[in-house]
Amino acid sequence: MVGWLSLMVVIAVAGREAARDLEVFQIMAMRSVIGIVMLYPLIRGAGGFAAMRSARLRQHAARNIVHYGAQYGWFVALTLIPLAQVVAIEFTMPLWTALIAAAFLGERLSPLKLLAVALGLIGVALIVKPAAGAISTGQLIALAASVGFAVSVTMTKSLTRTDSPVQIIFWMLVVQSVVGVVPAFMVWRAPPVGVWGWILLVAFCGTFSHYCMTRALRHAEATAVVPIDFVRVPLTALVGWLVYAERIDLLTVVGTVLILAGNLLNLGRLRASRAAD
Repeated sequence: MVGWLSLMVVIAVAGREAARDLEVFQIMAMRSVIGIVMLYPLIRGAGGFAAMRSARLRQHAARNIVHYGAQYGWFVALTLIPLAQVVAIEFTMPLWTALIAAAFLGERLSPLKLLAVALGLIGVALIVKPAAGAISTGQLIALAASVGFAVSVTMTKSLTRTDSPVQIIFWMLVVQSVVGVVPAFMVWRAPPVGVWGWILLVAFCGTFSHYCMTRALRHAEATAVVPIDFVRVPLTALVGWLVYAERIDLLTVVGTVLILAGNLLNLGRLRASRAAD
């Protein structure tokens, strides 16, 4: 999860810079195609493309169609409501993940898990300071995207029971390349020379961040792994301050403390559980 968090923070900067010159659909398509090339050393080490065969292609396809749709909804929401609201709604994902994993994967929804998630959500709310008001179309789309991300994470956890992380990421890149080819073609333009560095960085981080997440899901329950992602919010705020001179206020500090407290509580529960075993 440290690898996931680090790469996701970097991709936030790389994606923002690339989006100055290219449409998001094109960036997503290039990321998937280039990602397959970058993943090849791991594919070869795992036994080549023959080893990428899976008896669960339908699940791979369904998982990545849901994930691609959630990404699209997230970007649509950005055009309809303030960024702070999008981020706040996005980080309701662990709640949906906890509920879905409990319902479909048999994971136990303990009070400590719920408390860890609640502390993280409160911390995120303090950091992004979402505006109060009636639910709008943009908010509903963002909420649907959050549920989509939760479904994707839960399906990934299910896939780790039979398929390796390399297989899961390989099919993610293949399916999303196929799904994204038409939208990318409709907005395609030759990438300026100066953008290629950002595109390669997006492809690398986008590929191996998910590889790290998949590896993490093989070692722990989804409801234990996902709350750690809350740390991405204060990390992104810190990078925003360092790179873009975005201000960090007291609420950001308080929110960060709550997020870290929730994660320490969750990790402490895992250590206690393993010690008991």
